[in-house]
Amino acid sequence: MKIAIAQLNFHIGNFEGNLQKMLDAVEQAKTQQADLICFSELATCGYPARDFLEFEDFIELAEDAIQHLAKAATDIAIVVGSPTKNPIPEGKDLFNAAYFLADGKIQYVQHKALLPTYDVFDEYRYFEPATEFQVVEYKGKKIALTVCEDIWNIGNENPLYTICPMDEMIGQKPDFILNLSASPFSFTHAEERLRVVRANVERYGIPLFYVNHVGAQTELIFDGGSIVMSANGKTYEELPYFEECIRVYDLTEVEKGTQEKEQPKPKMQLIHDALVLGIKDYFKKLGLKKVILGLSGGIDSAVVAVLAARALGPGNVRVVLMPSQFSSDHSVNDARELAINLNVQYDIIPIQSLYEAYEKVLEPHFFGTSFGIAEENIQARSRGMLLMALSNKFGNILLNTSNKSEMAVGYGTLYGDMCGGLSVIGDVYKTEVFELARYMNKDGEVIPENIITKPPSAELRPDQKDTDSLPEYDELDKILVEYIENRKSPQDIIEMGIDEKLVRRVLRLVNINEFKRYQTAPVLRVSDKAFGMGRRMPIVGKYLA
Repeated sequence: MKIAIAQLNFHIGNFEGNLQKMLDAVEQAKTQQADLICFSELATCGYPARDFLEFEDFIELAEDAIQHLAKAATDIAIVVGSPTKNPIPEGKDLFNAAYFLADGKIQYVQHKALLPTYDVFDEYRYFEPATEFQVVEYKGKKIALTVCEDIWNIGNENPLYTICPMDEMIGQKPDFILNLSASPFSFTHAEERLRVVRANVERYGIPLFYVNHVGAQTELIFDGGSIVMSANGKTYEELPYFEECIRVYDLTEVEKGTQEKEQPKPKMQLIHDALVLGIKDYFKKLGLKKVILGLSGGIDSAVVAVLAARALGPGNVRVVLMPSQFSSDHSVNDARELAINLNVQYDIIPIQSLYEAYEKVLEPHFFGTSFGIAEENIQARSRGMLLMALSNKFGNILLNTSNKSEMAVGYGTLYGDMCGGLSVIGDVYKTEVFELARYMNKDGEVIPENIITKPPSAELRPDQKDTDSLPEYDELDKILVEYIENRKSPQDIIEMGIDEKLVRRVLRLVNINEFKRYQTAPVLRVSDKAFGMGRRMPIVGKYLA
């Protein structure tokens, strides 16, 4: 038997486009004499469809796509993920299903049993879990159909679930496992995915074909990395990251386990490629082309400018340098040099006159007060206003350039530098931004060295440095990672040898600035715990405040 894996980039709700992409893949698989082709979880409608799943018409369009695919299932079987209606009134209206199509019709439907409802997942909101499990027989082989999380409770080790679908099916003696997944990217997830697939293979002693989505859906990025694993626990092949791919495998060769191919997983390369794809798909799937961003001469905006140019092409990127009376000459020169290196359009719009106009209007109202945060924020908001004016006039979508460290502690100005339609590096800590900049320069200087080496500064008052308001980023990020990613308590972090006063100050800043994060652009997710849909905190909570 020859099995085709189709690692494709689907578009939520684009039924016609998704269907055509799959039909093209079917024809390609047929030319390579494949007996079966497997697509990923909820491929007909895209993942995650969220509350679109509550629309009757949306589900009917998914069912129509299944019928079209069934007609194409001649001389080849098709396995595809799609929502299906629950005929029983009790319970949720839908199942998350894997369809087995052959001989021009639906032969079998296996429902997903384990419905993740944590972090970015919310499947119990929509789906009823499976209670029946049956292998499918095709061309003399028995196939165990599973959907994503169904293989993540190996031997009931996962306390979130009370059933292990493969334990239910292994008694039927399947020859191999097909797993249809929509597994979002984080820079640590590829290794964990391989571990889980291998653990299944070792437990059940049969090959596993794991088919993952590729592409970005707003903040969620899917990296592909589909896996074919032999019964001996060797990775027969791991498909490329961040690109569409169709591969055909001879089951007999996979069973022998005669080769072992895994993709390299360097952290900065993964993050870089994920962010490029995140920008590219956000614009492509929304029908947008051009971006604009403020280029300050600092490292954050420099990194975002490089990512945007690589994602959309230099001709679609416009940057604006907006120096104030507090901006250093080297910041303007560094920003200009970067724009020239990238070959992107740049404009210089000084904001001193704007700031002075605001200052004059507010003078009688600010009488008797000294220069402070309000005056600093006027500068940031003047820049935000200019960028939004250009965005409105010319249709360039503004990219937000705030990093995760700044977003965590509220070191940013609402309606100023926190403006934007997409937060590109809002899930990248400041220390990681420096690493990312170094990675971008690995084949030659793109980001001027001075941008990387100079002390970070918002340049909103004379001789300002970030460390005037924040601890060194190495210290800050260590605390933030333990609190945000690892959910450690203040005492846990203090016991790691970090100053108690500093820990409590930083954690208080994180919690009291939740209101800012509620008002920011969607954040491209590259870690296990990003701000946004995967981290839901109350604004008015008292904890650590």
